[in-house]
Amino acid sequence: MTLLKDAPAQARTAASASALRGILVHVEDGAHSTARLDTAVDLARRFDATLHGVGVEMIQTLSDPYGMLGGEWVVQLQTLVEDGLKRAEATFRARTAGLNTHWTSLEAFPATALAHHARSADLIVAGGAPIGEEGAYRAASPADLVMLSGRPVLIAPPTPARFHGRGVVVAWKDTRESRRAVADALPFLKAAEEVAVVECCGKDELDEARANTADVVAHLRRHGVEAHGRAIVSAPERVSTELNIAAQALSADLIVAGGYGHSRLGEWVFGGVTYDLLNAPERFVLLSH
Repeated sequence: MTLLKDAPAQARTAASASALRGILVHVEDGAHSTARLDTAVDLARRFDATLHGVGVEMIQTLSDPYGMLGGEWVVQLQTLVEDGLKRAEATFRARTAGLNTHWTSLEAFPATALAHHARSADLIVAGGAPIGEEGAYRAASPADLVMLSGRPVLIAPPTPARFHGRGVVVAWKDTRESRRAVADALPFLKAAEEVAVVECCGKDELDEARANTADVVAHLRRHGVEAHGRAIVSAPERVSTELNIAAQALSADLIVAGGYGHSRLGEWVFGGVTYDLLNAPERFVLLSH
């Protein structure tokens, strides 16, 4: 990431740095984690934060109804996992020279392990690879991290991109999750040059949405964030599109939003906007639950 060169931008970043002291990132063997690792490294440098890299995967359970897979096959799988974790560590150490870092390597389900290790971080960096490309034995679903970790999750888009954070769109909805997201995003909002608080609503809710965004803008200004509010009349199925249009107009590469979901029959069920931001992010997304 190209760091902002002008003095005001550096001052904004310095002012917000104290709130972001630890960053957690899952490092995989191969190219799957390149985008998220690059983003995590850049943020650690920008905010002078400790970067905690976690190499974690698990031997995939194989169905063997006829008893054809012997012990040698299990040994080979174990060796593959161990070698992959070693290469992940080597990649992490090579890319983080000069940073304050911590490394953990373990064999477990990635999402569960990362959620536990989030106790040592203020932010998790996830995503950066096409959704569904890896199974739960090797990859950590951003959805799982959002719902399980209790930490904000910065999701990198599948298309490689450098995070700048000069422009930010806050997707406002008057809920607990949105309020949590705004609080979690303050380090990014303070470092940004322009922040738009956007609420999408029905036509009969326009006055209320304008009042809501005005309140959020006033709250942010008390924290030293220059922001403006905007209410957009939109059908529910177009909210994600409208947020991305607003971000494009602002040249914003970050959308901040609350993550709305719940568990049903062992699977996470998400609302339409959260689902779109998780599964088809067009830019960086910061989600809090």
